[in-house]
Amino acid sequence: MEKSNIIETKTGKIQGYKEEGLEIFKGIPFAEPPIGKLRFSPPVSKQSWEGVLNTTEYGPCSFQGHSELEQYLGKLEPESEDCLSLNIWTPAADGGKRPVMFWIHGGAFMMGGGTDPMYDGSALALRGDIVVVTINYRLGSFGFLFSKGIPPNLGSQDQLMALKWVNENIGSFGGDPANITIFGESAGGYSVLALCTMSNAKGFFRRVIAQSAPYIDTNVSNKISKKILRKLRIKEGDIDSLREVPPEKIIEAQNQVTASEPTDVMALRPLIIEDTFPKHPLKAFLNGECANIDFMIGTNLEEFKLYTAMEPFKSMIGSEVEKLLVGFMGMMGIETKKCEEIIKTYKEAREGKYSTEPIEVFTAVVTDFVFRIPTIRLLEAQKSHQPNTYNYLFSWPSPGLDGILGACHSLEIPFVYGTLNSPTLKEFVSGAPKELSEKMMDAWISFAKTGNPNHGNIPNWPAYDIETRATMIFDEECKVGNTLFDRERVAWDGLLEI
Repeated sequence: MEKSNIIETKTGKIQGYKEEGLEIFKGIPFAEPPIGKLRFSPPVSKQSWEGVLNTTEYGPCSFQGHSELEQYLGKLEPESEDCLSLNIWTPAADGGKRPVMFWIHGGAFMMGGGTDPMYDGSALALRGDIVVVTINYRLGSFGFLFSKGIPPNLGSQDQLMALKWVNENIGSFGGDPANITIFGESAGGYSVLALCTMSNAKGFFRRVIAQSAPYIDTNVSNKISKKILRKLRIKEGDIDSLREVPPEKIIEAQNQVTASEPTDVMALRPLIIEDTFPKHPLKAFLNGECANIDFMIGTNLEEFKLYTAMEPFKSMIGSEVEKLLVGFMGMMGIETKKCEEIIKTYKEAREGKYSTEPIEVFTAVVTDFVFRIPTIRLLEAQKSHQPNTYNYLFSWPSPGLDGILGACHSLEIPFVYGTLNSPTLKEFVSGAPKELSEKMMDAWISFAKTGNPNHGNIPNWPAYDIETRATMIFDEECKVGNTLFDRERVAWDGLLEI
């Protein structure tokens, strides 16, 4: 392994390695380990160290909650509470002013890490002459337990601390702190939108790419946290006793509680409360508070097929699909009559174009409810303040699990990263067109550089507006679609708004 040059950061010297035209630094600590008295406390800036820190190996990811996805993708290891580190891929740590792409991973705020091979930044950094950063942050109970005595949204505060570190240090790695794009998928998409609302994050980034960001509700509830504490036999507010519980016991209690709430995919998540997440992103966008942020957001055609392929939804969906759908939307406050009207609209709009099998209608409605309609609300809000506002739809279908996944949730990630050869993804992206990945990489890179995703290998991609609603469709053939699924969109008028 060829060592990199020694880099001086604000907290000490580090040394990574060189590989195929890149300098790579892994496991850089951006905060003190959140252990002992720092467990369930806001992140603390990393103290300076002596000598040169070896940064050639990933640091541990946060303790992981259980997920059905583990049977397909494996489990990230090692896990540790000492997880607050980041990773950097740069063409050269030469003091250049390259655009920076700062990635926040998904995983329902309970699993995942910047260490996932799918997020290897090599191809993206090399292709775009950009700097790529991935991070770890506290997950599940360690990052998002909501109880008396515990500061809220600790995982979100970790993300902000990592972003602050990048602003202060990325110039030493050939990156431009004045040109940072924050991007993320699913919980990561949720996270980049949350960062848009935080006053402490102002000026830390210039652009946002939100991939498959789920609906953000305004409900602040400690129901799940209370159940976890009861499992642990810890009284609310007894933070000292909670800090003494072995982390494995906390995860065991968390897994038991989340298993009893199987349809609450993001049972532990950032909550809209205090300055860690002060308002709904849609409100911030509507008010013009993000007018200076270039904005790109999109979804996958069949997001929810990832979930209907797994338990508990796989077993729940049978002949009573419509009843389940009404109940699902009812939990979010949508009246039964309106639910029935939406289902009827979807059936009629899909007739002759798409399958009207109950499971397909279910997938289409829930995909739009959780992902596409909230995305449209944000586009509509931001467009009136920022001309660089773009929408995409990823529709390439996966052959995985005998084709039942379609263009499901998270499938676009290896296309964006150029990691189609990642071992854990073989079944899901077998036969995937490399050219599609290259086109998507170039769009993300172009946006990070200029705020405009257009490049020479795709058709002209117009900015979003409420007349044409232009959307770039990423598939075997890339093309722009206008007013896509408009009858379905109109069916949600007056809903999922602030």
